Amino acid sequence: MTRRAAPLVRAAWALAAAFAVTLGILLAAGAPPFATLAVMAEGGLGSQAAALRTLAAFTPLLLCGAALCVTFAANLWNIGVEGQITMGAIFAQGCLRAADPAGGLPAGLDLALGLAASALGGLVWALLAGMLRTHGRVHEIFSGLGLNFVAMGVSLWLILGPWKRPGMASMSGTETLDQALWLPALGGRPMSMVGPILAVAAFVGAAWLLRRTFFGLTLAAVRQNALAATRLGLRPGLRILAAMGICGALAGLAGGILVAGLYHRLIPSISGNYGYTAILAVLLASGSLLALPAACLFFAVLTVGSVQLPLSLSLDSSLAGVLQGVLVLTLFAARRLRPLSRRREP
Repeated sequence: MTRRAAPLVRAAWALAAAFAVTLGILLAAGAPPFATLAVMAEGGLGSQAAALRTLAAFTPLLLCGAALCVTFAANLWNIGVEGQITMGAIFAQGCLRAADPAGGLPAGLDLALGLAASALGGLVWALLAGMLRTHGRVHEIFSGLGLNFVAMGVSLWLILGPWKRPGMASMSGTETLDQALWLPALGGRPMSMVGPILAVAAFVGAAWLLRRTFFGLTLAAVRQNALAATRLGLRPGLRILAAMGICGALAGLAGGILVAGLYHRLIPSISGNYGYTAILAVLLASGSLLALPAACLFFAVLTVGSVQLPLSLSLDSSLAGVLQGVLVLTLFAARRLRPLSRRREP
């Protein structure tokens, strides 16, 4: 076997093992395996409306996936991306609530300010976790998880308190924004194409940053050996804060797009587990930027298509979450194992 073919063989072996385990999980759950997969694929891509819903889920996944690639490049596990999405949504909602559509500002400027505010909210929240890592020696996993709960608490307090609907407090969310403050819809659908365009632009920008710039090279140096990077004068602490800030800004932008382009208000749990799912997508892609869009699309189809499971097969939609986790774990395990027919490389 040539060295060039070895990665393809490993990938094929890992995918085959993951597919086999996925079928086994479905059989153990009492679900017809191929019918279940067909129902989820049909629910995610079988119609124009389904494809648009999948695209709406794909947008925050790709934004957060690109963001996480930046922090993973510096060996940072930014588990706090969920909280950064939520804070981005809060900042966007606050900015758009204060906007006056009839105030005479140029068309779209209010929306641009709202999205900029969402990026700022995510950046601030990520920098808190970054500073706890660089100055407090608190691992970003623990600080990120704690900040996730704080962001969720802040959003619930705002929804039920200062930003509650006139005369009532409802868990359905805040009052709907003025339609002039919505991102332009696609063909009358409740989803805007501005979000996917921004997500693709962010992905291209992150790929360029990591592959073509000196900053990306320094992140790789920090990941490989932080002590050596310090002796070379690369200031790893500053690089870590920069990576966390970029990641938080992109995650916050995802929250702003969810507010202005999809829900048009702040709702509880607006992050929708997109941050955690994006972590799975990055792990599924093994940190490869080329494979990341396909992984995000795959998880978006599973997330949207799982809604059809109770209707078509009387199965719980949470089965899709089980499949996502099992798939990623199996791929990791399979990559560590070698096919029996393969000889050990020197």
